Amino acid sequence: MAKTPTVHRIALLFNGNKIFDREIISGIGEYISSTRASWDLYLEEDFRCRPQGIERWAGHGIIADFDDPVTTAALEGVQLPVVAIGGSYADPSQYPANRPYVATDNYKMVKLAYDHLIEAGLQHFALYSLPESPCNRWAQERERIFTDLTGADGITGHIYRGVGTSAQSWDAAVEQQIAWVRSLPKPVGIIAVTDARARQLLQACLFAGIAVPEQVALIGIDNDPLARVLTRIPLSSVIQGSVEMGRTAAHLLHQMLHGARFPDTRIMVPPVGINVLASSRHEVRNHPHVMQAMHFIRQYACQGIKTDQVADYVGISRSSLEWYFRRELGRSVHDEILRFKLEAAKRMLEQAGSHAAEIAVSCGFTTVQYLHAVFKRELGCTPKEYQEQFAAGLERSAAPSASAVRSKKKTTGPSLLTTTK
Repeated sequence: MAKTPTVHRIALLFNGNKIFDREIISGIGEYISSTRASWDLYLEEDFRCRPQGIERWAGHGIIADFDDPVTTAALEGVQLPVVAIGGSYADPSQYPANRPYVATDNYKMVKLAYDHLIEAGLQHFALYSLPESPCNRWAQERERIFTDLTGADGITGHIYRGVGTSAQSWDAAVEQQIAWVRSLPKPVGIIAVTDARARQLLQACLFAGIAVPEQVALIGIDNDPLARVLTRIPLSSVIQGSVEMGRTAAHLLHQMLHGARFPDTRIMVPPVGINVLASSRHEVRNHPHVMQAMHFIRQYACQGIKTDQVADYVGISRSSLEWYFRRELGRSVHDEILRFKLEAAKRMLEQAGSHAAEIAVSCGFTTVQYLHAVFKRELGCTPKEYQEQFAAGLERSAAPSASAVRSKKKTTGPSLLTTTK
């Protein structure tokens, strides 16, 4: 008879309200599913980390968020195998002693966002951070990296921390955000330390009539689907390697459960890339009427607006607005509205379970037939064919060649900083 594998009781101490933590948990789940590991997972039903009493927990191992000082303190005397997860730091004292540590690469994430804004032709840069706090060490590290990057280029980088999110301070916080953005030189590229902060700033810009991305090109970090759903202008974001972090941490703990030891091992996982959407697609335009019109179109194209409504918003005649558009963009206002609606429809088709009727309504097409006609005319395929082509492309990219795998490991895989056994 086959020997029944030992069941290990593992605690996952994370806050599932954050996309970063949820993706780490997903990576741990992927590792368990792909191996013979048999783990009984302890996880709070509301996904919140409640470390009280964890030092008395009668389990076999723990994977925890060590950017949370409460969790770090609670696990200080725990003798069980523990794998720590958190941000990367230039100061070695920021890492826990005698624990293996899997880190998201803060430097590469901020550098990726900064380079993206430079490539968009911007010359002024700012960072929207979080108030200084032991819980926000990772945000202050991203500030330091931003300051180093801009300083190395001889640029003054503007940093704003704002206030913490709360119902009581919300109105005042929005007013302060607007005042800060208005004080910045324009056009400006802004990196937000999270998508949540980016969403707040994007909302403030829309409320104040500050054109995004013409005056403010904005990019967040996390690639949080919720942040994209809650904004009229789709939010660009750096995609963290958090799923890979979860897989890596689970692999380390699996080995530790069988006797391996990795004290002071630090593994840095780079970002996956950038999901580039409308909020950071800055293009140099000279005429303010075109900038105003594009700002309005990005917000309301999918609500079925017409050229006359755009002209009314800008405050000029339709014929004048058409002249400015053709001179600067080489296309009509109607073409720009349709282009934005088509991009929105393509994004919805790329999500599993999307249907043409739902997409036609959501993206401002009057009928499913009109949606089909636009796809055939502009892309040479039907919405269903586009969806099938996209799915086939994903399948091909999921099965790279051996040489591609070797290349990827050399350039984008987790990096081992220090190892002590």
